[in-house]
Amino acid sequence: MVTSSASLQPPIPSGKKFDAIVVGSGISGGWSAKELCEKGLNVLLLERGRMIEHVTDYHTATMNPWDFPHHNLNVPAKVLERYPVQNRTGFTITEATHHHFVDDLDNPYVEEKPFDWIRGYHVGGRSLMWGRYSFRFSDLDFEANAKEGIATDWPIRYKDLAPWYDYVEKFAGIAGNRDGLPHLPDGLFQPAMPDNCVEQHLRQSVNATFPDRKVISARAAHLTAPTTEQMNLGRAKCQYRNLCMRGCPYGAYFSTQSATLPAARRTKRLTVRPHSIVNSIIYDEKKGRATGVRVIDEQTNEWLEFHASVIFLNASALGSTYILMNSTSSRFPNGMDDSGQLGRNLMDHHFHVGATADYEHDLDKIYYGRHPAGLYIPRFRNLPGQQPQAFKRGYGFEVYTNRENWDHARSLDGFGADFKEKATQFGAWKITLDAFGECMPYEDNRVYLTKDVTDKWGQPVLKMDVHYRENETAMRKDAQEQAVAMLEKAGFSNIDGFDSQAHPGLSIHEMGTARMGTSPKNSVFNKFNQHHLVKNVFCTDGACMTSSPCQNPSLTYMALSARAADYAAKALKRGDIPR
Repeated sequence: MVTSSASLQPPIPSGKKFDAIVVGSGISGGWSAKELCEKGLNVLLLERGRMIEHVTDYHTATMNPWDFPHHNLNVPAKVLERYPVQNRTGFTITEATHHHFVDDLDNPYVEEKPFDWIRGYHVGGRSLMWGRYSFRFSDLDFEANAKEGIATDWPIRYKDLAPWYDYVEKFAGIAGNRDGLPHLPDGLFQPAMPDNCVEQHLRQSVNATFPDRKVISARAAHLTAPTTEQMNLGRAKCQYRNLCMRGCPYGAYFSTQSATLPAARRTKRLTVRPHSIVNSIIYDEKKGRATGVRVIDEQTNEWLEFHASVIFLNASALGSTYILMNSTSSRFPNGMDDSGQLGRNLMDHHFHVGATADYEHDLDKIYYGRHPAGLYIPRFRNLPGQQPQAFKRGYGFEVYTNRENWDHARSLDGFGADFKEKATQFGAWKITLDAFGECMPYEDNRVYLTKDVTDKWGQPVLKMDVHYRENETAMRKDAQEQAVAMLEKAGFSNIDGFDSQAHPGLSIHEMGTARMGTSPKNSVFNKFNQHHLVKNVFCTDGACMTSSPCQNPSLTYMALSARAADYAAKALKRGDIPR
């Protein structure tokens, strides 16, 4: 295991009280900690895994393939046996990155139906390994449940979140263009990354041939023109290495380590405690509010308690729901909820459906560097004014392009001078259109606590009972057909439609299970991400999602976190939440 240069922290005595506790240090937790600290609160940030410090703990970030024992091509069997679930992605568990993913043997769960739970337990969480695509939701998304009579209504609309999208985009740094699409609102962008020749061709062809859709640059959390504020945090322009999952020593992409953690630390109000597994929330029956959290020290197995006036759950969708379900008391014998919705409505984008093809032109061209963001084809189905499809909601395509390099020579036959000449030439241009589709909020797609299996620390684990339905199947059929049609119209060759039938979880966009809503009868949290019944508990990660728009959700978690932290700090100041 890779150890951190900053794994030793000053001891924090059990029972110590803070103004706020933030559980989880990933994308939403980093934002919650930053905002609460900047608003004058003393914050304890709890992370169940080890410390990772920016730059110094990115141990593989600048390594070349030949620096690894197996050239970063093969992972030893003894390593792989610790990652049976994390390795299902096919790309996460490498010599360069496996240490950023959870040990599945120490952290098991039960699959009633297949569910790929991809996790990272360390300071920064999955903000170190995320895909970085950052899109706003629109009222098309926030109003869909209400208009279709599905699940429950979102308690917010785009106007509620728009200023907070502005706020987090400016700080995080999002590269993109203003594209004028009402269902994918524009934001405050740094310059988009330029297209390569294949991307230029696809963009021009689809935009000219299909009037109902528009190919745009993916909006990605990478700095292309850093602001003074960002540079003062030690961040720099993207270097086009595309080794992001190893940790970026330049701070060019948004992560807890590069952005929110240093901003929180400079207030002198932040305490970070790694190796802190939050087991449950402590509820005071007489006061009718939470007073703190119970923690297991990951290394010593010691049980501790920490107290605070406000608690923010940012442990990831399923992590936060686990804590709420495990927080039982006389008032909440079945977990901290009265609605019956806790653990229900688990969603994940269904993906790995679309088409691949070759591009047989521009063989005299190659790209400079490896830009980490490509093109995006926003949702074009079931938009206002269109004829309805055989399915509800919609999907968008992420577009990936590359050109084969010298390793294409592995499959070449021959020898001698001709073989060497072929082997030194670049191979074919490749393109993939991969759809990410919305999954509906099904009440019986759910998770439970089970004591049939326990983790390394003796805790019950989650049991997953989740699967896709007819709506997702119909959407996938259309997505594959449309991917093929766009590539055909654009003149690509060797077009191959695909549908891998990926299981829920593999998109790593799990959402729901402790949703926001309009009432404690239909939801766990209100419009400010505040627990309906326990007013000093907030949740702003994927657990709070009421539906799963097809856009990548992380930017929305950032905006919700900043908004909820502002509300909580003001409520404390007013005395609405007692100290």
